[in-house]
Amino acid sequence: MELLAFAVRNRGELFALTLQHLVLAGAATLIACAVGIPAGVLLTRRPALRKPVLGFANVVQTVPSLALFGFLIPLPFIGGIGARTAIVALSLYALLPILRATFTGIEGVDRAVRDAGRGMGMTDRQLLFMVELPLAAPVILSGVRVATVLSVGVATIAAAVGGGGLGTYIFRGVAMVSDTVILAGAIPAALLAIGADFLLGVLERRVAPRAAALAPARARRFRRAVLAAAGVAAALALLGLAVARVVRTPERRVVVGSKSFSEQVVLAELVALAIERHTDLAVERKLNLGGSLVCHEALVAGDIDLYVEYTGTALTAVLGEAPAGGAAAVRARVAAEYLRRWNLAWTAPFGFENTFAMIVRGADARALGLARLSDVAPHAATWRGGFGYEFADRPDGLPGLEKAYGFHLAETVTMDLSLTYRALAEKRVDLIAGNSTDGVLAGLDLVALDDDRHYFPPYEAAPIVRADTLARYPALGPALAALGGTISAAEMRAMNHRVDVAHADARVVALEHLLAKGL
Repeated sequence: MELLAFAVRNRGELFALTLQHLVLAGAATLIACAVGIPAGVLLTRRPALRKPVLGFANVVQTVPSLALFGFLIPLPFIGGIGARTAIVALSLYALLPILRATFTGIEGVDRAVRDAGRGMGMTDRQLLFMVELPLAAPVILSGVRVATVLSVGVATIAAAVGGGGLGTYIFRGVAMVSDTVILAGAIPAALLAIGADFLLGVLERRVAPRAAALAPARARRFRRAVLAAAGVAAALALLGLAVARVVRTPERRVVVGSKSFSEQVVLAELVALAIERHTDLAVERKLNLGGSLVCHEALVAGDIDLYVEYTGTALTAVLGEAPAGGAAAVRARVAAEYLRRWNLAWTAPFGFENTFAMIVRGADARALGLARLSDVAPHAATWRGGFGYEFADRPDGLPGLEKAYGFHLAETVTMDLSLTYRALAEKRVDLIAGNSTDGVLAGLDLVALDDDRHYFPPYEAAPIVRADTLARYPALGPALAALGGTISAAEMRAMNHRVDVAHADARVVALEHLLAKGL
């Protein structure tokens, strides 16, 4: 009932995300068909190309989907943040089944049938379109069927690079620790895959019995249909990429990005709403893009115009410098280096810090008397730690923490940051690295330990903006400056609690905060 109520309440957004998902999967499959079918035919005519071409397609298929998306982000023209990268990645994944099915189908045509065609005086082109392709059609369709289902499934990852689709709900649900939101994205995606598989299966069964008895006249019609389909696929692919490029760069528009956890989404909505209210600029939101380095690369590349970062993260994870100095010194250091290296401007901090917090279960804190990080040392040798991917390796992360406090955990596992809370609550791990403003702490009975040796640097939250964007839109600077000092740590924690625990919409929470502050 909760899932149904969520779907009804968010039916407009659900419909839009479903449509985005269909466009991503459909465009990728069309591109794969436009490339894979001719390439499969070519392999039957050029045996020397078979091993390298099929080998390349096999290698692409073995690359983990999220890794492939990550590889494409920094590439010019085909990469970046958004639907373009997603479509390129999905097309590469869909290519192998279509390529292999086309090659196998044509190679499987009976040699006697080919010889009969040649005996009738057919040219190679006539033999291909009037005999081989019609007879191979069921096999080719089976490859298209596999590629389509694969594209629908993998398209959920597109949300990680700002491509939209139903994966947006899945990533949002993971961040909110909400099964309802996860299922709101997973169930429609599964239904789309099942529906596509069923429809293409029906088409495959209808084509199969007709292929063997295809008359010459019908073969000609089949040839025209194949050429028309290939032309339409290519035209749609080019049109889709052209439209995507036009949509990416309209005049008087800024793109606001965010990392993939609730606080970042709330802050991105705050920034976006403030810009929409106080300027005449349109705002495009590209939320849940991943970690700091993904957002930073997107900002440097111009795929987004601004996102919210934390000064301590910028100092250690992006600039690679050791933690040193107070809040003002760290803020001045990162502002100077960002402007010098990348022409990026730090604007006024929101007014709160979101430092790392080492978190334990409330029951353990009460039973063992845990209040400070120093209290962990006597128990660490038997504890299992669970940490986000960045924290396990970054300079201000786990290695330095263990050295500073003189303990070593028995075992550590890495996972998505949002999953660490559930893992701790379910007793799969004993210590996690969260954030001091997280809203799920009270809801899951978790306790943040005091950093009594002041290991972590200051983490003031502030928007980072491309300097050329500020120069292009003079009204943007004052709109962002008006947000400075408007959020306390307690207010941020309360907003996070509403999103993570009460499952309120992040945009509504952000809007209510702006109204309460008179902004």
